[in-house]
Amino acid sequence: MLPHERSLVKRMEGKPFALVGMNSDSDRAKLKETMAKENITWPSFFDGGGTSGPIATKWNVHGWPTIYVIDHKGVIRYKNVREKAMDAAVDKLIAEMEAEKSSK
Repeated sequence: MLPHERSLVKRMEGKPFALVGMNSDSDRAKLKETMAKENITWPSFFDGGGTSGPIATKWNVHGWPTIYVIDHKGVIRYKNVREKAMDAAVDKLIAEMEAEKSSK
């Protein structure tokens, strides 16, 4: 998923978009090395191993990856979309937000 996520972040540069990750690896130091090696430039929060961490618990995450696409109002609009479906979801929400903004 990382190559697609990198391309999506680059494509959305300058637009009202944010990719936020959560990681449950047990070794935080190794995670930081991996993030640098894989060029993960977006925020990625450490949740401390497994799906029992505080973030995973609060967001009802039971397995990896779990993907939520959230609109500009904070509403989860899509869940577990990947690659082209994720691109389409993001593009649709950006268009909706821009249409709403221009109609005001």
